[in-house]
Amino acid sequence: MEITAGGLLEIRITPADVGKRVSVRRVEGGPSGSPSFMDTVGVLTSWDQGVLTITRKSGEIVHISESSLVAGKIVPPAPARRRGPAASFEELARVGARAWQPLESEPLGEWTLRAAAGFTRRANSVLPLGAPGLPLDEALARVTAWYAERELPAYVQTATGAVGTQELLGAELERRGWVNEVSAQVRIAALAPIADVDTGATASGVRLSRVPDEEWLGMYGRVKDPEAARRVLAAGPSVWFATLPGRAIGRLVVDGRWAGFAAVEVDPEHRRAGLGTAVMAVLAGRALEEGASAAWLQVEADNAGALALYEGLGFATHHAYHHFRFRAGAAR
Repeated sequence: MEITAGGLLEIRITPADVGKRVSVRRVEGGPSGSPSFMDTVGVLTSWDQGVLTITRKSGEIVHISESSLVAGKIVPPAPARRRGPAASFEELARVGARAWQPLESEPLGEWTLRAAAGFTRRANSVLPLGAPGLPLDEALARVTAWYAERELPAYVQTATGAVGTQELLGAELERRGWVNEVSAQVRIAALAPIADVDTGATASGVRLSRVPDEEWLGMYGRVKDPEAARRVLAAGPSVWFATLPGRAIGRLVVDGRWAGFAAVEVDPEHRRAGLGTAVMAVLAGRALEEGASAAWLQVEADNAGALALYEGLGFATHHAYHHFRFRAGAAR
């Protein structure tokens, strides 16, 4: 925090700093009546009617009373990552979109409306990489109508925590009553070390195919419309499905230098035996053969088992993404 020559905390931000990354300190009364201080770092997404809204890297939106502020300053963007490959948010967002392709899509300015009969939010949400070409309320009215025509809930996918992410849009959606239904992390890593993991003889039992068979879909377990699921899952630049019969599955999409891992599932009776690692090692080897050098994946922040697996393989968080759902009665 900023300290003046007299040793006092100082507020050096104003409403004109909306959109910038800031660090603020506020004071709150403690349980015994003594004051306590709380710090918040994130993007200042609004300062209206005496309330500041700050979106943290995780996507959490914090509302702070102006009267509780004791210090505040603008801070530079988080330092460049030192683990894993260099990557921009937009590059990863577009790679991720190509890995989860919808059955139909429509542009709205620089937004893309996507639908796939409801299979996976990633293929049934708006991807807003730029401006919609309309005032926000008009754009959201178009969005809700488009999804209503398809009897689907309206979702907008936003991201937080990296240069170029959409903290401002997420805050505007929240202000209009849209609900952040799920958040996840996008993680990246070097590819070769994943392929080099020693999995013993387990990897020899992993079979690869270009399409998901009935066993694979059965283990995936999230399929209400098998035809739509197959079409979404098999779409992408170069898609592979791994199966360790009766025990584990995984999906890989190779897209230039990127290898995207998804749907790594292990049967509950066979967990903690290294099977997920074996599936990923085999898929990583195939991706290296196709010229990839970097890995990415998406994982929900509360999936402790998956997070432990990916941490062990060198994956680190690049940014977070969130699916905001339109709530009936909310402002469009």
